[in-house]
Amino acid sequence: MDALNALLLVGLGFFIGTFGTLIGAGGGFILMPLLLLMYPDMSPDVLTSISLAVVFLNASSGSIAYARKKRIDYRSALIFALATLPGAIIGAFTTTLLSRHVFNIILGALLIVVAGFLMLKPQQGAYAGRANKGRCVDRCVTERSGEEHRFSFNIWTGIGISFLVGFISSLLGIGGGIIHVPALISLLNFPIHVATATSHLILAIMALAGTIVHMIQGSFWEGWQTALSIGVGVIIGAQLGAGLSSRVKPKGIILALAGALLIVGVRLILT
Repeated sequence: MDALNALLLVGLGFFIGTFGTLIGAGGGFILMPLLLLMYPDMSPDVLTSISLAVVFLNASSGSIAYARKKRIDYRSALIFALATLPGAIIGAFTTTLLSRHVFNIILGALLIVVAGFLMLKPQQGAYAGRANKGRCVDRCVTERSGEEHRFSFNIWTGIGISFLVGFISSLLGIGGGIIHVPALISLLNFPIHVATATSHLILAIMALAGTIVHMIQGSFWEGWQTALSIGVGVIIGAQLGAGLSSRVKPKGIILALAGALLIVGVRLILT
């Protein structure tokens, strides 16, 4: 890899890190479609391994920034992260069974469905009343600024969602934040900024598990230089994205995410 290409990949990583951390999605939903377009001859498992490694670096950097702001619900993050691990491992092994064409269609369709969900119900807590029936746990998160968030949710619903997110995200290399953040907000009643911060810590643990599986399989080592170059950019961009998150209105974050997902999803299916 020459110096110019490496520099361009670092710049790409900076953009992905900034936007991905701002919306709590890890950036994989942007990176994976771009990798599919940039490297048409690479197999899905190699591209997925690159994307997951970058998501891990992005989510880890973002988690550090959000930890300083005291926005992370650590108890929920640990429980949900553990729930994602079996799904993440199964998804990483399943990727090798998919052709590029099938992979593109599945990823594109998923992005469009999630985009439609967000556009129809961008407000916080749109479906939380239905999902929180039964026994709920209570949480209280106090930000560094002094703002206090009190909320409750059904822990078993969260565990089930997390397992599914682990499988889909590892299968498609998208990190899972595009599913987990909307689920935390709309199904589990998480405040928007707590959802984005908590999701980042979950993503870091989940993406690390998926990356390790790809390392063991050997697919990661075919694209490690690309992952490293993009990773340098996302680490820096994630810090900026976390800083900007306080200045963007929650509904604006959700709608921006929905618009990006729709565009990318359509592009993949038409490829």
